[in-house]
Amino acid sequence: MYAVVETGGKQYKVSEGDKIYVEKLDVKEGAKVTLDKVLAIGTDKGIKAGTPYVKGAAVEAKAVKNGKAKKVLVMTYKPKKNEKRKMGHRQPYTMLEITKILEKAAKATDTAEKPAAEKKAAAPKKEATAKAPAKKAAAPKAAAPKAAAEKKPAAKKAPAKKTTKAE
Repeated sequence: MYAVVETGGKQYKVSEGDKIYVEKLDVKEGAKVTLDKVLAIGTDKGIKAGTPYVKGAAVEAKAVKNGKAKKVLVMTYKPKKNEKRKMGHRQPYTMLEITKILEKAAKATDTAEKPAAEKKAAAPKKEATAKAPAKKAAAPKAAAPKAAAEKKPAAKKAPAKKTTKAE
């Protein structure tokens, strides 16, 4: 059994027992992590793909360690300016060990919460329809005609005086 999971803007194909390096998560070492953004699950029966996620599916993992990757060197250079700079970058990561792949993890809780959520959603709709007629129509604003400023022709410049050299 395998699953395709999305975390940190990337997608990973995982199966139970796999160790993967993901973008740093805000968890302590040894803590349990639940990845609920499951894009697809593959079993012996076939593949179940989500639109965009598989409902009720989750992947449980254990945070093994938090760390930084090897240093990547970055050079900046501006030609003809004698400007060069060498920088390094170490990307933080979290190492996860996949413990379980659950196909229908939260299905029972979803069905229990759904009717209550529908009732709550239905009640505000009734109030909204009752309040709709109570709104006052905005009075149309009459556009005041603007007095057109009289345009005066631009004053003509006097021609520049020509001076002659006295010999």
